[in-house]
Amino acid sequence: MLRRRARELLREPLFHFFALGALIFLIAALRAAPAGRDPGERRIVVTAGDVQHIADGFARTWQRPPTATELAGLVDEWIRDEVYYREATALGLERDDAVVRRRLRQKMEFVVEDAVMGAPPTDTELQAWLDAHPDDFRTPATLSFRHVYLDRDRRGARAEDDARALAVRLGRGGPDADIAAVGDAIMLPTDYDDVSAPEVASTFGDAFAEALATAPVSAWHGPIASGYGLHVVVVRTRTPGRVPALADVRDAVVREVTAARRKRMLDDAYAALRARYEVEVDPAAGAATVAAR
Repeated sequence: MLRRRARELLREPLFHFFALGALIFLIAALRAAPAGRDPGERRIVVTAGDVQHIADGFARTWQRPPTATELAGLVDEWIRDEVYYREATALGLERDDAVVRRRLRQKMEFVVEDAVMGAPPTDTELQAWLDAHPDDFRTPATLSFRHVYLDRDRRGARAEDDARALAVRLGRGGPDADIAAVGDAIMLPTDYDDVSAPEVASTFGDAFAEALATAPVSAWHGPIASGYGLHVVVVRTRTPGRVPALADVRDAVVREVTAARRKRMLDDAYAALRARYEVEVDPAAGAATVAAR
């Protein structure tokens, strides 16, 4: 009961509002009174937790704990990084560095995500998303067909008449008529099963795929032209596209819902942080500059 109530609380917009407010307060406090790693402070403290974190990072990479010598070297590198970080920050070297700015933005977004993302999406949320975005998950229409190829260059002016006559002949045998001894040689399969229109078009061309989309099922039909020549075709089956059940695409829907939630949360967090600043854009910058919003 308590666990369910906790999950419900995490999904409440009011909880997100308070969490975001607390995050902004924390950021403001850190900006006003940085502790422990003030770039202007001359005392560097390496805590036991810092050393353990360094050792754990080594172990994750090399699948073993560091030796005493290795750990001493790693700690020395950590101190070296800290010294250069403080000195570079004191000089303001990070201010005009696009890479550093982008990295700091990413870290801020990670902090926001951790604070407000909340519980995983429920089945109700996932189904609602699937219902609202069916085309994003719809399976394509497919068809299965057989074809016989006729070479225009070999047959010349009689190629189309040969194709029509062959369609009538094969029609007497039905969709499973023997095609081993008819038509001309081509380096393509004669049977295609459960292929989509784009797959057909990639092999035979758009016009061929469009003709198959309206060709009668279970009846030999032709001639149909492709980039290779002429074809006599029978469509065995045509299966329309469909929206799958949630169980069949659950992982994909979870990714979409989580991404949408993340974007919404980050946008809300940015709007709250942005409201704390007054931004002025020099009019001389011209229309190419995005206006302060």
